Formats: sequence, structure tokens, C-alpha cells
Amino acid sequence: QVQLVESGGGLVQPGGSLRLSCAASGNIMNFYNMGWYRQAPGKQRELVAVMIMDGGSTNYAESVKGRVTISRDNAKNTVYLQMNSLKPEDTAVYYCRVVTANRLPYWGQGTQVTVSS
Repeated sequence: QVQLVESGGGLVQPGGSLRLSCAASGNIMNFYNMGWYRQAPGKQRELVAVMIMDGGSTNYAESVKGRVTISRDNAKNTVYLQMNSLKPEDTAVYYCRVVTANRLPYWGQGTQVTVSS
């Protein structure tokens, strides 16, 4: 069982920045990948960014490329999502997801990001 605790969401004005954190129970280097997804009201959950833990390769949704960076701190067993130049359409609940080495997925509880003036 993997537990994920997200933090860092909130209300930000258009053009602003936020950094989301996802702290995992256990050594994140033992996972297959860690990523961030989001779900806006009335829409399906979608991938924002994902990192393969072995090697650190990353992948981003086209809608956030150049504005968002996924990173990790192995010592803290934490993955981050730095979001810059935020737009109203980035408003959503953001979820952290882990896929273990056995390919089992675990989700965090979600953190609300609201971009509004």
C-alpha cells in the first residue's frame, strides 16, 4: 500500500505560479513512475506530466508544455509540479499518481488549483 499526500494547491491569478508537492510513503526510486493528473468539472481526468523514475525521463501534455515542470527529491520521497504562466483553463483538481514496480497504481486525494482574477 502506497500513501500519497498532495499539497500546494490554491487560488492564483492568471499568469501566476504554483508548486504542487506529492509526498509518498516509501522510497520513490522503487516506483515505476510518478505523475500528475487533473480533472476539471464535467471533464475526464487527464495526464499533466509523468516521470519514469529509472532514468528520469518525462512526458507532458501538449497543453502545459513549456509552462510546467515535474521534478523529484529522492531524499524527501517527493515529486513536485511547478506550474508557471497559469491560465483559467488550468483550473482543476490535481491528483498525484504512482505506479509501482508491480504496475499497481495509487492515487492521492487531490488538491484544488483555481486560476482566477
